[in-house]
Amino acid sequence: MKWLALLLPLVASPAFAAEITPCDWRASTAALVEPWEDNSRSFANGVIRVALLDTVEPAAAAFHLLVLSPPYTALGERQCHVISAAQDMGYLSLDFAGLNAHYDPATGLTLDLPGERYEGEEALPVTLTVRIDQSAPDLLVSEEVRVE
Repeated sequence: MKWLALLLPLVASPAFAAEITPCDWRASTAALVEPWEDNSRSFANGVIRVALLDTVEPAAAAFHLLVLSPPYTALGERQCHVISAAQDMGYLSLDFAGLNAHYDPATGLTLDLPGERYEGEEALPVTLTVRIDQSAPDLLVSEEVRVE
């Protein structure tokens, strides 16, 4: 019976692996969701910017998150990344209005974004978490199924 109690939290809240890639066709300005002022936000005095992307297809997985962040290249450009549910597959939805941000000097900026992942034949409610440390080139991303 003890093993069941240990497994229950894992079953109740499975985690998925979101994909982080350098910007590509998904980061086209045509994919920026309008109105821009409602679907993009900047942090750290404008140094970090995130924006919602809609690539239209595939219809059940068209939403991605764009992240522009330090460190800067030798030419002064920020890193550009796209966060997707899986390789070339986005999310069924991402609720940009529900974006929650908090900063911890030890770990950096953490963003929590509610959304839905299309999995098989159903939409799973998920929370996408992105951690951005301006001093490190890597973004950390996790995704958990929300129990509603």
